[in-house]
Amino acid sequence: MSPPRPVTAMTWAVALGAVGLSLAVLIPTHPNLGIVAAVAILVGGITFYDPTLVPVAAMPTLIVAQRVGGQSVNLSVADAVLFVAFWFALVFARRPFSSELRSLLWLSAVYQAGSLFTVLVNRYPQNGVEWLHAWLLVGGALVVGWAVGVSGRARAGFALYAAACSLVAVGTCVIAVKQLAAGNLSPIYPTWPFAMHKNFAGPLMAWAALVAFANPAWVRWPTWFSMSIFYLCLIGTLGTQSRQALVGLAVGMIIIAFRPGMGRRRAARVMLFSMAPAVVFVATAVQNDLSGENPFNSTADRLVGIDAGMAVWRMDPMFGAGLRWFTAGPLAPGFQPPNAIVETLSSVGVVGLISFVVLVLGAVVVTWRMDRQFGTLALAIVVTRIVQSQFDQFWVSSLVSVPFVLLGICVGAQAFAERTGGSIGDRPTAGESLQRSGSPG
Repeated sequence: MSPPRPVTAMTWAVALGAVGLSLAVLIPTHPNLGIVAAVAILVGGITFYDPTLVPVAAMPTLIVAQRVGGQSVNLSVADAVLFVAFWFALVFARRPFSSELRSLLWLSAVYQAGSLFTVLVNRYPQNGVEWLHAWLLVGGALVVGWAVGVSGRARAGFALYAAACSLVAVGTCVIAVKQLAAGNLSPIYPTWPFAMHKNFAGPLMAWAALVAFANPAWVRWPTWFSMSIFYLCLIGTLGTQSRQALVGLAVGMIIIAFRPGMGRRRAARVMLFSMAPAVVFVATAVQNDLSGENPFNSTADRLVGIDAGMAVWRMDPMFGAGLRWFTAGPLAPGFQPPNAIVETLSSVGVVGLISFVVLVLGAVVVTWRMDRQFGTLALAIVVTRIVQSQFDQFWVSSLVSVPFVLLGICVGAQAFAERTGGSIGDRPTAGESLQRSGSPG
């Protein structure tokens, strides 16, 4: 591969000027077109400089949920950017893939093969589109993360993602202050830098907090930076009152703090101090929901959604009603079951559920067997997503792609360390390094 071309100040000035001009001219009358033009110019400039930077530059956009496309192809901005970044990663990322990445991609292929039966049985356009979409969210995300990690840019990739989530956390905190001043204790739905559902924003911020809590030695974040990201995103997650995000974060932090050999005694104290309010909140909220005083609470809604999903599954136990049956196909409109198992059963049946279990449990096995410098964070990310999805939907755009991108970064970073001799076995474990540095993670 040829080295990146030098970029002069004049080149950057022209590129940024073109972006600014497109925004100024198009956004007042055609906002979507203006944003697309600006992104296209930036991607073109990055490609001219170094195409391997495109997956890194995509990291902060993975949280953008705004929709693009029509009824049959209805993707979020995050998915559209992921699609573009995938092709850059596939063409320009270092090869060969490591054994860990190959195993994860085969696990993704197992799920795609198992879910293909429902596409053949239930024939409507969005079923096929969603089958390809699921492949992008898992396999495509892994390749994008791999490209970031194996290029030696894991630190930058994590930092860009954490910075984007921190902006959401800041917006959440601003709303929280206003609500608390008015005596309003209701959940916060972030509106800045763009509108997000609380159960979408919560898990995204929780992953950023988890990365900052772990702060592996190979990421090399300064203590002040990791602490700031951790507490800011933790407070933001608490503000959304997203229970699945808080429970998932707690489980992920337990893995990081207590996994044997990680040397994280101090992390255990930080975890207990930080998560105690969250545990109390979740326990109290669930108890209040089960008291029966409010029949329209979130717990009751979830139980109704699970019952509805099981009823749909019974119509075709083997192959299900089709992917996205709740928004397209003969059964729409419906309610997406708020549980990964029920959602998968209703969509792809028993055959698909078996392949889904192979995917998620296989990912746990692969990350468990990785070197602990890289595998502990990867394992925590995977388990966090599994736990979250027991209390809400699994197949939700960035809530699928983000953990697999972060997982891919860990896998790629391990391959980069092995290739450059930074390694495995020569250096202290991540936990030991962080314990000496005084990091919260």
